[in-house]
Amino acid sequence: MISSGGSSTGAKLNKISRRMFILSAAKIIIFGGIVTRLFSLQINENKKYLTLSDKNRLREWRLPPVRGDFLDYYGNVIAGNSEVYQLHIIPEEVNNFKILMVRLKEILNLTDREYIKIINKKKKQKPWQTLIISENLSWEQFSKLNLYLHELDGAKPVLSISRNYPYKENFTHLLGYVSKASVSDLNENEVIKKNHVSGLRVGKIGLEKTFEKDLIGTNGVQRYEVNAFGKRINQIDHIDGVKGKNINLTVDTELQILSNDLLKGTSGSIVVMDIYNGEILAMHSSPSFDPNLFFHGISNEKWKEIRENPLKPLLNKTISGLYSPGSTIKPLVALSALENDVISPNLTIECKGKMELYGQTYHCWKDKGHGFMKLRNAIKQSCDTYFYEVARRLGVDRLSITATKYGLGKETMKEKFLDERSGLVPSTKWKKNNLGTGWVLGETLITGIGQGYIQTTPLQLCLMTAQLANGGFKIYPKINANDSKDTLETIKNKISEKIIEKQNEQLGIIETGKKLLTNKEDEFTPLFRNQENVKFVLEAMYGSTNELYGTSYSSRFDDKKYQFAGKTGTAQVRRITEEDRELDLELLQIPYEKRDHALYVAYGPYVNPRYAMSIIIEHGGSGGVTAAPMAKKLFKLVIDRHDLREKKRLEKIINT
Repeated sequence: MISSGGSSTGAKLNKISRRMFILSAAKIIIFGGIVTRLFSLQINENKKYLTLSDKNRLREWRLPPVRGDFLDYYGNVIAGNSEVYQLHIIPEEVNNFKILMVRLKEILNLTDREYIKIINKKKKQKPWQTLIISENLSWEQFSKLNLYLHELDGAKPVLSISRNYPYKENFTHLLGYVSKASVSDLNENEVIKKNHVSGLRVGKIGLEKTFEKDLIGTNGVQRYEVNAFGKRINQIDHIDGVKGKNINLTVDTELQILSNDLLKGTSGSIVVMDIYNGEILAMHSSPSFDPNLFFHGISNEKWKEIRENPLKPLLNKTISGLYSPGSTIKPLVALSALENDVISPNLTIECKGKMELYGQTYHCWKDKGHGFMKLRNAIKQSCDTYFYEVARRLGVDRLSITATKYGLGKETMKEKFLDERSGLVPSTKWKKNNLGTGWVLGETLITGIGQGYIQTTPLQLCLMTAQLANGGFKIYPKINANDSKDTLETIKNKISEKIIEKQNEQLGIIETGKKLLTNKEDEFTPLFRNQENVKFVLEAMYGSTNELYGTSYSSRFDDKKYQFAGKTGTAQVRRITEEDRELDLELLQIPYEKRDHALYVAYGPYVNPRYAMSIIIEHGGSGGVTAAPMAKKLFKLVIDRHDLREKKRLEKIINT
């Protein structure tokens, strides 16, 4: 019995011993694993977890980039940046957001709508993101906030910058404006996406949009240390961003302001251009609006007022407005007919006030007619009957070739102004392809006086005039001052070389025209067959302005320093009936929307010309009465500032 009991006890003890061994072994294994893991964490993965620790401890805030400036030709800032007072809130530093907002509502006199907007904005942001309460505080509000700052936990009054257009509506259609970056901006522009921060403003239209890549700059960076709750403890680092590039333009602020003043209360456009280098001195569309309204968010009321204005202030009429050129095209029609040898300057036609053709009556603007006229007087007095006959002999297709060579019916600055429209120069082929019908002779006649299908922009008319005034040489409009570095002497040398090249060619006018239309035209390419024809047309335009019975004679200068030459134009916006002719109403007796457009193109000074311009006044009536007097004031300022501009040009050339 004793022996049996001892055996049982021994077995039990062995069993316990085995279990203890297994348990001890397990403990050793577990302990060894822990030690191994701790070793790995401390030694092998130390760097990894230090990095993760730093990421949890350090936060980085990107600051908005500082936008580059736009400068006029003389270095004046026409779009820059100005200081503004803002209120930012750091959510992780706020103990009770609702209490804070109630207090801010009292201090800043926030409306219920503004209050709710801020609350909703906070819900959409990350807890650590800065919440911008106001972007444009008054000095009184800013001072009051600083006075009560001790009781506004998390509130940070900040001195920031905003886009500023010091000349307000004077440059709106040229420069455009900036506003908050949209989702489409981020998706379409990698530069915007790269530099995006909350509240980033980017160019929406005009040159602000075109030069976005150059203007935007790069973000600044602030790094902060935060505690376990994400609250900022102290600033670790600050890296300044890089300001965007400044863009130097060719425009003259003084001339731009005068253009705006002249067009006040009207709908229209003014363009002034250097006839040799294509520099644009002024480009204004009216009516305009203040682009500063868009930076902080335009009100619904103001936006509605601008959008619903019947004069269309949102339309850049200089590049997107399409108009019949009216009689401003007559010098080009005359040139085309001379170049194609279908008439001579001595062609004499009797104007009786109208012309009958296949049972259709075509009227001259002068009811009783001009009598017998030759080409020069027909341009000078703008005789419609004469140009009906010229157009009939010329044909629309040859006119189309000449008009296109001189810049009508095609985009000229699309790379700078994305909303530019091409207009239309009709031809027999165009009508067949687009309207499915054949061309009729009557359409040729009205095209010859700038009516019918033909549509041009004010910029195209200015370019046409500039290329006539420089003797008939191809140029390209320029708005970036860095694009033009030649002196007048250099340009004239290039022109001389082009003339020699042309003399060696034996192409007729049609072949030359086709060549110019199918190939990329070099600058200063001769656009004529016989330059004497260009000179004749220019001399006739002189008569139109400076000789008795010229259609703009009342706007002439007697002083040769300021003498200019031009051509008036009156473009019908509707068909004039026989009943209308019998009524013979004064301009103010006609409803506004039915009045003719007033146009004027000109170059000057007449001796050694240097500048060209185009003016259009929508529903302004007669070009000679409404538009030509504006040209007189513009040329006075342009010529007075010529020496100053040339001095600045030489400085730019020397510095480059």
